[in-house]
Amino acid sequence: MKQLLDCIYSVTKTVNSKYSGKLEITWLNGKKHLNSENANYSYGALQRVLKFGLDKVKLHKTNSILILGMGGGSVIKTLRTDFNYTGAIDAVELDPVIIDIAKSEFGIMEDRQLKIHCNDAFDFVKTTTTTFDLIIVDLFIDLLVPDPFLSTTFWDNVLNLKATKGTIIFNASVQDSNQDKIDTLINYLKTKVFKVSVYKKVNNTNTVIIARGL
Repeated sequence: MKQLLDCIYSVTKTVNSKYSGKLEITWLNGKKHLNSENANYSYGALQRVLKFGLDKVKLHKTNSILILGMGGGSVIKTLRTDFNYTGAIDAVELDPVIIDIAKSEFGIMEDRQLKIHCNDAFDFVKTTTTTFDLIIVDLFIDLLVPDPFLSTTFWDNVLNLKATKGTIIFNASVQDSNQDKIDTLINYLKTKVFKVSVYKKVNNTNTVIIARGL
C-alpha cells in the first residue's frame, strides 16, 4: 500500500519489532503515520479503508466495539473523531511494541471507554465471552493476513462474539495471491450470517468484507 502513496514521506523514527520487523514512524502530508516495510499500518491508506467500512455501519445503534488488530490506533481515532462514537471499545493487539507506539506517538490511552488487551487475537476470541455490536478484524503482518485468521476455527469464535444483530468488518486482503482463501471464507460466512457484502479494491488496494446479523 505504501507504494501507492504519491507524496514524499520522511522517516522520523525506526523501531524494530519481533512480530512486524522494522516499523517506521513517518510524516506524510503533515500527518504522522505508522508503516511496516511494505504497508501502511495506521493513519494512512489503512485508515481510509476502515473508514469506508465504518460508513456502512449504523454506529448510532452500536454500544460496544471489538477491534482485533489495533495497530497504532487509527480506527479508534476515526471512531471517536469522525463518527463521534463515545461507546465502549475493546482493542486487541499482539505486539507490545506497537501498543507503546500507539500510546507515545498517537496518544491512544486506556480510559473508562477503552480497554487495550496485549494478546493474540486467535486466543482472545477463544476465551472471551462478551458479545459486541461491531467487530473489526484488521490482522496483518506486513501485507499478509496470517493463515490462522482465515480459518473456520477463528471465524467460528469471532461469530460467537457477535451480538445477534451485530456487524463484522473484515479488512481481508491486499495481495491477490490470497484471493482463493478469501473466497472460501466468504462462502463460509454466507452460511453463518444473514448477509455478507464484499467490496474489492477499496482505496485501490484492499478487499473489505462486511457481515451482518439479522
